[in-house]
Amino acid sequence: MHNLRPIHHGSVVTIGSFDGVHLGHQAIIRQVTAKAAELEVPSVAVVFEPQPHEFFSGEQAPARLMRLREKALALYEAGIDRVCCLQFNQTLRSLSAEQFVQQILVDGLGVKYLIVGDDFRFGMDRSGGYGYLSKAGKTYGFEVCDTDTFEVDGERVSSTRIRRELEQGNFDKAAELLGKPYTISGHVGYGQQLGRTLGVPTANVHLHRYRSPLQGVFAVRATLPDGSTYNGAANVGVRPTIGEKIKPILEVHLLDFKGSLYGEIMTVEFLHKLREEQKFDSLDLLKAQIYRDIDEAKAFFAG
Repeated sequence: MHNLRPIHHGSVVTIGSFDGVHLGHQAIIRQVTAKAAELEVPSVAVVFEPQPHEFFSGEQAPARLMRLREKALALYEAGIDRVCCLQFNQTLRSLSAEQFVQQILVDGLGVKYLIVGDDFRFGMDRSGGYGYLSKAGKTYGFEVCDTDTFEVDGERVSSTRIRRELEQGNFDKAAELLGKPYTISGHVGYGQQLGRTLGVPTANVHLHRYRSPLQGVFAVRATLPDGSTYNGAANVGVRPTIGEKIKPILEVHLLDFKGSLYGEIMTVEFLHKLREEQKFDSLDLLKAQIYRDIDEAKAFFAG
């Protein structure tokens, strides 16, 4: 909020978690960008960090599909001009529906036109909805439009549905609902370098979330900053053999790659699930299984 300036006033706004920026979200964004072009003002997506259910439920919250950086990039790619990220904390969650409209939409963004999903709720105790926004719009001079449910195969497209497909290893269906393959991206960081010790160096990407929508070992395709791609085998999980109690991490072994990736941003597309993550009684047993995983990934890519 403190970054908003008078030059940011006057916009077409949408509000939501936008986790995944899936086909349903994209339908909303098309409405937003079309109306913004008509009114000749910027389009703005208001998101929250952490996501509201993470604030209330912590580690019990559903696994998020993407981090804030991935979400912002996906919103820009979909056509949004500006992303306004509000810190979801006790102060924000304590705002009444009236205060939210006054402080954020009117004073902060100077909204001219607001488009929200058909299930959008806001304000303390989720007291505000489309009906309240319509009344507030008449008071403050902005128009409000809701959107219809977006369905594929007769079922609503939602982040929950996509998480279900990913958990079941249905990557083609998840890609259909997302409008593109499911990927995880992030900076390659330092780990314990255990993979190098075992003769299987891995690029480690910390997921910075309580839970991952994926868990297990996968055949993947990784894209590097220069646009080059490599097939690989990846583990997503908490490394139970090592005995660490950590947040989930993505470890990727790239086939036929030599070099250092530390500090680089890597994007990983998940193609096929090889097995569940499991705990081994020794590092030797873990090493043997890793080599079997790599052989199985190679067999997958060989067709």
